[in-house]
Amino acid sequence: MSTSILPRIALALGDPAGIGPEIVLKAALDPEVQALCRPVLYGDRGVLQTHAAACGLLSEVQGGAFDLVALPQFKAGELNIGELAAAHGTAALDSARAAIEAALRGEVAAVVAAPMTETAIKMAGIDFDGYPSFVARCTGTPVEDAFLMICFDRDGRELRIVHTTLHVSLRRAIELVTRERVLHSIRAAHAALQRIGIAAPRIAVSGLNPHASEGGLFGDDERLVIEPAIGDARAQGIDADGPFGADTIFHKPGYDACVVMTHDQGHVAAKSLAIDRTAGLTIGTPILFSSVAHGSAYDIAGQNKASPRAVIEAVRRLAGASVEKSV
Repeated sequence: MSTSILPRIALALGDPAGIGPEIVLKAALDPEVQALCRPVLYGDRGVLQTHAAACGLLSEVQGGAFDLVALPQFKAGELNIGELAAAHGTAALDSARAAIEAALRGEVAAVVAAPMTETAIKMAGIDFDGYPSFVARCTGTPVEDAFLMICFDRDGRELRIVHTTLHVSLRRAIELVTRERVLHSIRAAHAALQRIGIAAPRIAVSGLNPHASEGGLFGDDERLVIEPAIGDARAQGIDADGPFGADTIFHKPGYDACVVMTHDQGHVAAKSLAIDRTAGLTIGTPILFSSVAHGSAYDIAGQNKASPRAVIEAVRRLAGASVEKSV
């Protein structure tokens, strides 16, 4: 397929001191990615070259396999791979923001962001609670409208998990599980599934309490909040079922996505089953945006040890969606 008709997909380098630039570079050069899109990298040229040299890929940076939107972020010698620094947090978000703005202008069809480091971002004094809310702010979307859908392959079956709440304390998450928010997350999941080509999605919804409260034995959140929200969704024509226990929901056959109530209900499953193959898709915003579910891995940064599989998986999912319904 000619590169002239392939979608252009932005790859933001993430935390420059972590494995982000390495896995983005490896993914951009991967034959599967090359067959799906024209990669456009966003970040500091010197950072990319430093990581490329560590991987023996320096000549590939000039090889024409991808485009680079160079963002001057560091002077020579300023980057300290494997170390926390405020500048690293700022650079990660600046790269992601530039890619998001390009998507809003229609210059790229979708965005994949390499991992950032929340501690570095906090050191920079930036208010940040995850990529979904960041994408919402960058696109002018109400933060409460953005949700995270994590996706991974499990024995040939695509698992998609949408989180009703995300990066908040468990106490706060319980407060946020309201009838309105649960309905909102179900609706966002339904719309996202249709956007990626599933015409009539089926959605399973988890409970909040153990065993979805076992008929009221372990709480009443299911009866008072989650069941009514599912009923609201059904009244709007959405095929949603539940609530199911969070420990069994992923074994339910025939569903295109699962909506869970809290961060760990979804992330424990993903990181147990597919630690380096999980992509996180931000849904509810006007652009296609994905990130990887693993961290910056400072302990192996700059050592040519990091796998690009999660980035490749993210590109694979977004390439099909961007062709189906481009931004």
